[in-house]
Amino acid sequence: MAKDFQRHFPSMTFIVIVLLLLAAFAGIFIYAGIYNIGADAPHSRIVFGALQEMREHAIAHYSRDVRPPADLNDPKRIAAGAGLYNEMCTGCHLGPGVERSELSQGIYPSAPELARGDDLSAAQQFWVIKHGVKLTAMPAWGKTHDDQLIWDMVAFIRQLPKLNAQQYKAAVASAPEDHEEMMKDMHAAHDTASDPHGH
Repeated sequence: MAKDFQRHFPSMTFIVIVLLLLAAFAGIFIYAGIYNIGADAPHSRIVFGALQEMREHAIAHYSRDVRPPADLNDPKRIAAGAGLYNEMCTGCHLGPGVERSELSQGIYPSAPELARGDDLSAAQQFWVIKHGVKLTAMPAWGKTHDDQLIWDMVAFIRQLPKLNAQQYKAAVASAPEDHEEMMKDMHAAHDTASDPHGH
């Protein structure tokens, strides 16, 4: 029985040789610079599909413990998110009535136009905004923005597909503060929290 089993499978020597050949091929492929990494040269279907699957499953995995705040639909949070989105996101993700920018046209893979909606949950959107996405132009905004500001952006993004161009402009105009003021408030709040006695 054991001999029959072994007869149907390659020897260990053969497996090692194949693995070494594959490793050698991979090394030549990488160090010879054969693969075109230019943003104006799209991935092959296989590579693009593999990266897309990896990205989607990774986002789902790492965001599984994220819990959205109870006030995600609060108008104040949505209004704050409108100002943040307009200053930080429109260059790539555009918005209702926003024309394609030079930046958005040069990014590969193209940034999703969020006004058209996406399939991500609120938790997944938060994770993507906070941590960014490798192999795309999506930055990790959590490096410079606290969770509250990121949730403000999520709150607005979830309302974005419901807005037309006029409503989008009105939402941005009604934002309570501009981005610079929000950042000042964030730093002030952090300073107060780290030094509650004001020393």
